[in-house]
Amino acid sequence: MAASGACLFPSVFSSALRRRSEASAAAGSDQNPRLSSSSTRRFAISTEQVSSSAATAAPFRPSRPVSFVENGRSDEKCGEKASGDQSSSTPFMEDVELEGGRERLRRFFDEAKDLNRADGGPPRWFSPLECGSRLEKSPLLLYLPGIDGTGAGLTSQYKKLGKMFDIWNLHIPVMDRTSFLDLAKMVERTIKVETYRSPNRPIYLVGESLGGCLALAVAARNPDIDLLLILANPATSFDKSQIQPLLPLLELMPQQLQLSYPFILSLMAGDPSRTFKAGTEKGLPPQQTIGELSMDLLTMPYYISVLSDILPKETLMWKLQMFKSAWAYTNSRIHAVKAQTLLLISGKDQLLPSQAESARLDDAMQRSDLRKFDDSGHFLFLEDGFDLVTIIKGVSFYRRGKGLDYVSDYVPPTPAEYKKHYESNRWFDEITAPVMLSTLEDGRVVRGLDGIPLEGPVLYVGYHMLLGLELVPMVVQFLNQRNILLRGIAHPMLFEKYKKGQTLGPEFYDTFRMMGAVPVSGTNLFKLLSSKSHVLLYPGGMREALHRKGEEYKLFWPDQSEFVRMAVRFGAKIVPFGTVGEDDFGEVFFDYEDQMKIPYFRDQIRQMTEEYAKVRANSTGRETAGRKQELRDREKSHELYLQVKSEVERCMAFLREKREGDPYRSIFSRLMYRATCGSTSEIPTFKL
Repeated sequence: MAASGACLFPSVFSSALRRRSEASAAAGSDQNPRLSSSSTRRFAISTEQVSSSAATAAPFRPSRPVSFVENGRSDEKCGEKASGDQSSSTPFMEDVELEGGRERLRRFFDEAKDLNRADGGPPRWFSPLECGSRLEKSPLLLYLPGIDGTGAGLTSQYKKLGKMFDIWNLHIPVMDRTSFLDLAKMVERTIKVETYRSPNRPIYLVGESLGGCLALAVAARNPDIDLLLILANPATSFDKSQIQPLLPLLELMPQQLQLSYPFILSLMAGDPSRTFKAGTEKGLPPQQTIGELSMDLLTMPYYISVLSDILPKETLMWKLQMFKSAWAYTNSRIHAVKAQTLLLISGKDQLLPSQAESARLDDAMQRSDLRKFDDSGHFLFLEDGFDLVTIIKGVSFYRRGKGLDYVSDYVPPTPAEYKKHYESNRWFDEITAPVMLSTLEDGRVVRGLDGIPLEGPVLYVGYHMLLGLELVPMVVQFLNQRNILLRGIAHPMLFEKYKKGQTLGPEFYDTFRMMGAVPVSGTNLFKLLSSKSHVLLYPGGMREALHRKGEEYKLFWPDQSEFVRMAVRFGAKIVPFGTVGEDDFGEVFFDYEDQMKIPYFRDQIRQMTEEYAKVRANSTGRETAGRKQELRDREKSHELYLQVKSEVERCMAFLREKREGDPYRSIFSRLMYRATCGSTSEIPTFKL
């Protein structure tokens, strides 16, 4: 099991135990037109109708190269192939800087204005050209807009989403009066055509507000199609909206006195207090923040003008009436939705009671995950700092086939995503100041990770301490020092739907999933080693993590030696390692026996242990040529297994003996050292 946190005392890595082997496997419709506009410069342009032969909504593919690794190899356009030299390759996805909230709002209105310039005709799909190159076999993403109907809501997310998805946006012209049910049928025709064309490719429906209801309706009507839903503040609670009683008044109000546009604009712009808060966090002077707010006031007439063009009174009233039919139709069929769903809910939605509605939806949906954004408003995709790709990665919501493959479907973090998570845990690292040691080929123990092999596959095997806090600093230091992304074999609870009453919130494990954790299984270990990954494994699992008093630094490994045989199969290096510190800290509080006396913790522990699955090497795959006899020789495998186990015990014994002479063993002495020498200074340790 992979766990969380940062280690409190030094850890050491022994030299790799090498066991090399040779690898043996080194439906269309005329009512589904595409957007055509001579004035639109950011979208795919075509005058053709969508049909089974017209297979894509993105006929134009930019030739701009990408620099991140795709499917285990670098894109050939980058000039060089990936090699074992980590100095020339990167474990990160290419970074894409997203605009701030003010720029997002401006881009939305600019694109909405472009789309409305030569409008008319029925609803249709368009694909933004700026999405750029994307991963091989990328899934289709259909964006279903909210009340504006322009399809421009994802504008600020294009460049990042476009690396992972084939994006089509639904555009509903201003004067179009297609009913909610007919819109659902149109989307239904599209997904049926695309499913027929690519039966193994999943289709994502991303809907916000009214579009969320549309996505649910389509999913309910098509339970057998492989759909994944991402719903941002869906309008399933419109009957409880504060705007509902105002509909008769809005109908009587003349166009010149329409107060709805400033209200809608305020929903889009968000809470002004967040601007002050963001400015303070960035260290901006108050004068600059006030100046930016003043600029917002100057741009308001332009935004209101665009709003009045895309939502004239007649269209606005039509959309609000459509909310009613969407709410009624969707709620009557929500029980039929079988699709995997990600609910994105705002805490300060002034249009809909989304916060209260989220609990009902999460209970009603059979396969849903919920993420809340307490400081965000109704138009979530326009909120400053909102990153849909980061959320998708954290929830493990991205796949390119029928089922989720935690190895081939994994998309690594960008440098910005890694930095954000690193900074959020930095305070703990600064307090505890963990020390990493490694062993060179000549047997010398050195500070740092110079003894760690760069080329995979590598299997790191160690002791799971009481809290498992050593994982985070290990992952961080491997990335910072060696440019290596550790893939942790983790407990299944990290990947299951959040259940009421659990100690940790549903988003707690998002960081671990983003950083490459995979559920414990022989199949996943097989795939990781076959892809030459660096894999972290705790054979003792839950039993070792939940040890009792007097069992500190004692290994509880299973009798089977499957992970050794799996490593031999792929010629992987096995690196035993030891960590010390957390078990001593745990003694101050209470151990497994103490926790089992408390009903709350007892239920949590039983749930985790009952769902635990041992790693077994029973997955499919070809055995390594020339080593079949050794793989079948359980006696030899077990001998190596015991050797690895002995090395882990020797590492911990070495650390426990050496730290007795460490003048900076206690947290207090480490804090004092950094208070004197600086928060980023390297704290000395025992003599090597």
